[in-house]
Amino acid sequence: MNVSSPEEIELDKKRCVLERLKEKLAASEVQMTEFRAELKQFEAQYTMEVGRLYADLDEIEAQIAEEEVKLLPDDEEIKKRAEELRRRAEESAANADEENWAGCSFKYQSTAEAKKAYYNLAKIIHPDLALDAEEKEKRHDLMARLNDAYSAGDQTLLNKLVEDFRDSPDLIKGDSIGDELVRAIRQIFQVKNRLKELRAERLTTELSELYTLREKVRLEMLEGRNLIKQMAERTKTLIKKAERRLVNLRELNLAQEDYINERFGMDISAFR
Repeated sequence: MNVSSPEEIELDKKRCVLERLKEKLAASEVQMTEFRAELKQFEAQYTMEVGRLYADLDEIEAQIAEEEVKLLPDDEEIKKRAEELRRRAEESAANADEENWAGCSFKYQSTAEAKKAYYNLAKIIHPDLALDAEEKEKRHDLMARLNDAYSAGDQTLLNKLVEDFRDSPDLIKGDSIGDELVRAIRQIFQVKNRLKELRAERLTTELSELYTLREKVRLEMLEGRNLIKQMAERTKTLIKKAERRLVNLRELNLAQEDYINERFGMDISAFR
């Protein structure tokens, strides 16, 4: 009857702990990847349906301020406000640029098969299971490809990544019992740290304005109300009001130019 040494007993214990932690980490990575993708999808939807309208409104408000400067060219406060509104309009336009969201128009939908493939491979190749810098870098690259494939719903690539790594030499482990014990202890430490990072990322994201807005939209949907549509309609109303104001200011400035031209024979439009 073979009696296990204290080191072997401790190693078995550590391996059991590590296995449970690896499973927990793989599941956490899946959840976080889904969470990021869903929030990105919501951000794209909000930008396309509401954010672009806000950008249009900011542009009109900037034009209104610029027309007000023409009426009162010596008012420094009005000039400053016009400059600030123009900067905001440019930023809004850049943020709402359709090209920025062209790749986010997909509807994210994971499948049981995709989850299984991601879970199985993430448990094996996670960077925080690496024991040296070179292996860690390799795993980071592979993990990035895995995340991209999962987020894009590319089942073919997910399957290929699983198959390619299944027979990888990186999975071959040897050395003494003592070395294996130290390796297991360090891996447990690394996995626990990564779990902490994921929890911190989730908490930070849940405190963000974007997540808060998404939750409001979700709760409104449960009550049968479309908050995004309501926000879009309200913004369209504000745009119409701003457009009317802009038209009135332009007509006022034009009337002022005509008056000065007729009275004094001066064309002041070139100075504006």
